[in-house]
Amino acid sequence: MTPMLRLYNTLTREKAVFQPIDPAHVRMYACGPTVYDAAHIGNARPIIVFDLLFRLLRHLFGPGHVTYARNVTDVDDKINARAAERGITIRELTDGTLAQFHRDIRALGVLMADDVNVSGERPRFVEPRATDHIGEMHRLIEGLVTAGHAYVAEGHVLFDVPSMADYGALSKRPLDEMEAGARVEVAPYKRSPLDFVLWKPSKAGEPSWPSPCGIDLAGRPGWHIECSAMSWKHLGETFDIHAGGIDLIFPHHENEVAQSRCCFGTSVMANVWLHNGFLQVEGEKMSKSLGNFITIGQVLADWPGEVVRLNMLKTHYRQPIDWTLRGLEESGRMLERWYDAAGEAAPSETVPERVIEALCDDLNTPSAIGELHRLAGADAPALKAAAGLMGFLGETKAQREAARVSAAGVDVAKVEALIAERKAARAAKDWAASDRVRDALAAMGVAVKDNKDGTTTWTVAG
Repeated sequence: MTPMLRLYNTLTREKAVFQPIDPAHVRMYACGPTVYDAAHIGNARPIIVFDLLFRLLRHLFGPGHVTYARNVTDVDDKINARAAERGITIRELTDGTLAQFHRDIRALGVLMADDVNVSGERPRFVEPRATDHIGEMHRLIEGLVTAGHAYVAEGHVLFDVPSMADYGALSKRPLDEMEAGARVEVAPYKRSPLDFVLWKPSKAGEPSWPSPCGIDLAGRPGWHIECSAMSWKHLGETFDIHAGGIDLIFPHHENEVAQSRCCFGTSVMANVWLHNGFLQVEGEKMSKSLGNFITIGQVLADWPGEVVRLNMLKTHYRQPIDWTLRGLEESGRMLERWYDAAGEAAPSETVPERVIEALCDDLNTPSAIGELHRLAGADAPALKAAAGLMGFLGETKAQREAARVSAAGVDVAKVEALIAERKAARAAKDWAASDRVRDALAAMGVAVKDNKDGTTTWTVAG
């Protein structure tokens, strides 16, 4: 019997059995990157965690019965400023940054559209861009104004927070705390300090579109309306799961809820809200001022993507994670043991029930990883199947060796030339020359093995 999936819901502050609106079409949304600069290692955490949830949902409900939408924010103040700083167009900046993001997360074993989508069938993964959904944003904004939940003021459209009786139900912040934060920057055209922007006039040089609600000035959307529009377009007025980092609960997710519910008259936007915890580096908050700001690309320059993925999943997703060199080294050793244990075994047809049970307990990855350790000494095919579900052991022995060579910066042509030179010296019984070549190879980090059949093989040492 398939274990029941239980998830901790930020909305209810409880862990409960997941019951999809339609088991034949499970729908999940996650907030993706704002593509103004290279993503940092903290950005990788929700991408990896919710990729694992996507994999688990596909396993439980069937690959053709799950839709995952992860958005791209490509209109934003930071994007405008960075493009101006570099002297390039906003589209050049966002396209280039998104391409780099895709290369990084593919290396982390994250499923992409071409991994799961099937031609002629409903997309299983979509990556909507904000700028492709301006029409949906207009309809939402105008619907909110018509319903009395938004108003036009000085070229802006603002959400009228006091018009929603239970605003704050997701974050559960006291009203005075929300008001104190909102009063830091109160515009004179706001009816309430809590009101937030749905649409605003564009400044010179900023991207702009015709404005909704009969506003003459061209403008651009506020941040929060983007996700409401994209989730509605691809998943519907209500859907099953909304996910993101804990820092997004307020105000971003709170405001998404307000917009969607008040426009459509629904009791919820998403039934289940999942949030991953913060990431710090070597015991400190990551920041450029402390010199510990690490991009995904920088980590991948030193560590294989599978090691980075495992290091992220060793900690339960709702707990804070301390990103350390020692942790990465431990993760590297763990993966080596799993690869050695799995060998060339083909994966079993089923994933061991104890692994599924662990993952169904609110993505209890520490427990699931413990099961992989147990399988590593007992059942290679089961280990391969379980690890595959979690996004591990996806490389062949040859691919792993090639990756090690690349990471070590080894000049393969030079190594092969030295090995040929050494072979000639040995054939001539010039043992001193043979030893000199072996020493030169060792200095390059290359270990040489002479096989009984007369061949010589080499690996990157360490």
